[in-house]
Amino acid sequence: MNRQFFVRRLALFMLVCTSLAIADDRRPRVVAPERVGLSAEKLSAVDTAMKQLIADSKLPGGVVLVARHGQVAYLKSFGKKDVAGDQPMTIDTIFRIYSMSKAITSAAAMILVDEGKLALDDPIAKYIPEFKDVQVYKDSGNVAPTRPPTVRDLLRHTAGLTYGVFGNSAVDQQYRAAGVLSPESTLTEMGATVGGLPLEYQPGKGWKYSVASDVLGRVVEVASGKTLAEFFQTRIFEPLGMVDSGFFVPAEKLDRFATNYNRSGQILTPIDVPVSSTYRTPAKLASGGGGLVSTIADYYRFLQMVANGGTYGAQGEKRLLSEQSVQLMTTNQLPEEAGWVRFGPQIRRGVGFGLGFSVRAEMSAWDPDGRVGEYGWGGAASTHYWVSPKDDLIVITMEQVMPYSFSTEFAVKKLIYDAIVAP
Repeated sequence: MNRQFFVRRLALFMLVCTSLAIADDRRPRVVAPERVGLSAEKLSAVDTAMKQLIADSKLPGGVVLVARHGQVAYLKSFGKKDVAGDQPMTIDTIFRIYSMSKAITSAAAMILVDEGKLALDDPIAKYIPEFKDVQVYKDSGNVAPTRPPTVRDLLRHTAGLTYGVFGNSAVDQQYRAAGVLSPESTLTEMGATVGGLPLEYQPGKGWKYSVASDVLGRVVEVASGKTLAEFFQTRIFEPLGMVDSGFFVPAEKLDRFATNYNRSGQILTPIDVPVSSTYRTPAKLASGGGGLVSTIADYYRFLQMVANGGTYGAQGEKRLLSEQSVQLMTTNQLPEEAGWVRFGPQIRRGVGFGLGFSVRAEMSAWDPDGRVGEYGWGGAASTHYWVSPKDDLIVITMEQVMPYSFSTEFAVKKLIYDAIVAP
């Protein structure tokens, strides 16, 4: 009898431990802000700012995470993930992270660089043959590039590619006509299509946001011999414990998937709801530039690995990326002639780009609350993150509002920096 009682208690204990492990996957342990040199009182201003954004109908809901010295000190959800269904936003809500996918694709490529399966100065044509005869567009007739576009160019958006949606140049028009990112294409077909189109400028001579990360995803497939989804799952998601990240949302997780909204003035209109979303099934085009879903906890695990210099594990005993790769990813790698990050007439002066992240190289009127050395990026549905190595600080904000808005980042950034009260 005593033995049976012991066995039952042991089984119950193991079940509870398993449940706690699952909960921990979804919600990182949160420490008192003062333990990591942050003021809890000052951080409470983030609560007020988020509630005001919701009251002003700038977003239906969101989640904010602040971590310092490798520990999460602030993690709160606000508002609704679905307004019509009166569903509260939760810490474990799953979001479309769009261009926050890019850093993960960059990390995948740098893993292969570390392993010697890929070289930064390899021509793209080594992996995608259609790039072999690529030309640079000229009104008077296309010309040969002064050098071939490379893997390094893909990582820093200097390959001469474009998106076809942020402008109306002759090359933009050709991208639109070709349906470069058609969801009916495979990565193989997408890479071939892009390789058959002209470059907008000479490689390395400019910076333009583009399908470079999608093309890089195809390069990762060729160099690794795995599909991009397989590579992400086995080489990044599983090692880091990113249990809710991928190219689709399984049926058993749809109840945690947020509705995506379009904002026009003070009107929020649903544009993608979980029950009918295309994210319910694996995408044909595994977009390394914008196809992933994730949670704030998962993405924090990824960023903390980067902030650790490429290591992870309870004691930082495991390594995903070399320190050299992380250094290249998180410092400005743009040649001087490429200039600063820009979107049409908007120039983000002082903001360069590493091999995976935007990087604040010097201060300017753009985002005056930022810090030199910050690296980060965002996603089309207004998700955003930044890391300040100087402050050993990671901040992630998640919401689902299109078109992209800086409202949340600009509302909380100064508040969070002001909350730092000790080294």
